[in-house]
Amino acid sequence: MRRGHQWQDGRGVLWVPENEALPLEIAASRGTRRRGLLGRPGIDGALLITRCSGVHTFQMQFTIDVAYLDRDLKVVDVHTLKPGRLGRPRLRARHVLEAEGGAMAAWGVSKGVRLRVDGSD
Repeated sequence: MRRGHQWQDGRGVLWVPENEALPLEIAASRGTRRRGLLGRPGIDGALLITRCSGVHTFQMQFTIDVAYLDRDLKVVDVHTLKPGRLGRPRLRARHVLEAEGGAMAAWGVSKGVRLRVDGSD
């Protein structure tokens, strides 16, 4: 995605190199960013939280993988967080991608990988 993209809440498609298209939810407004995955039993695909550099898992019901992305959607770091944890913010991160624990490794999302997002324009 180009710099300066105007993200909106909605659905999209996440493209990971050498993988199939994955369902994506986009949280761009203050309310949807704040709510994230709180109170949900799981997620099919991933959630992109845009204009975000850190997350927490307080009141979460499941373990999540968190990929911190720079402005060009290149993965800066990936961590797994159990419920009740506070993730350390990453200074270069502009977006956060969340998925169920273990999903990032299965999809091939790791440090240095550039992702692509289609949708919510």
